[in-house]
Amino acid sequence: MTLNKLKDQINSKLAEQPGNFAVAFKDLSTGDSLLINEQEFFHAASTMKTPIMIEVYKQAAAGRFSLNDSVVLKNEFKSIVDSSLFSLNAKDDSDTSLYQHLGEQISLYNLVYDMIIRSSNLATNMVIEMVNARNVTQTMRQLGANKIQILRGVEDSKAFDKGLNNVTTANDLMVIYEKMAKGELIDSASSQAMIKILLNQEFNEIIPARLPKDVKVAHKTGNITHVLHDSGIVFLPNGKKYVLVILSKDLQNETNAKKAMAEVSEMIYKYVSTPRES
Repeated sequence: MTLNKLKDQINSKLAEQPGNFAVAFKDLSTGDSLLINEQEFFHAASTMKTPIMIEVYKQAAAGRFSLNDSVVLKNEFKSIVDSSLFSLNAKDDSDTSLYQHLGEQISLYNLVYDMIIRSSNLATNMVIEMVNARNVTQTMRQLGANKIQILRGVEDSKAFDKGLNNVTTANDLMVIYEKMAKGELIDSASSQAMIKILLNQEFNEIIPARLPKDVKVAHKTGNITHVLHDSGIVFLPNGKKYVLVILSKDLQNETNAKKAMAEVSEMIYKYVSTPRES
């Protein structure tokens, strides 16, 4: 199977679904890559939580704070539009457990962990307030991710109404995960620490869904209405690894789209794991 043939197969699989898709794949052993609509903008949804985590580790490495530091958990945040206060609704959050601990001290590490593995919006807003969204975007530029734009936390409806949303491209997410996989984000220890968190991801319906159990995926998903994403690093038992990003928007049937995206992930896995004639 050639890369071109794989690309054709992926395109025809995704063409069965109403919606728009982007794919960015890079085999870190061979350098093979496959790109489909990789520069197109997508609402970042929760994929933006990985850039936020990177910024936390960057600032911690610079000595601004330690991941063991604790903060008081609150549910009151400022809109980026006019600084008016808003709160999150636990019912709209994929992780409701944190809301039972408002007013208590919680470590920054635990907030980052919940932000990634359960996609906690409350944890995300706490963390983004500490590191500042502007810094996140600036760090992305320094890493060569030129289009990711992190403007705000989650559920800032005034900003949403004005179209002030976090955006990403498949290419940019591929860039940051490749650097993470190579140990080049901040330093090797920070890259490893972030991979360790991403490996505990609890939402596994896309990239890992159809892969063998001994394949490990360090990844972050994202979804809002009509939008489904997954992005991360895939580790094969033989030591091979690759980066895969699959983004989607304008979906009409999210269940079917999720299935198709999981099938694309499986196709890429088969391509990487099948020995090719030299």
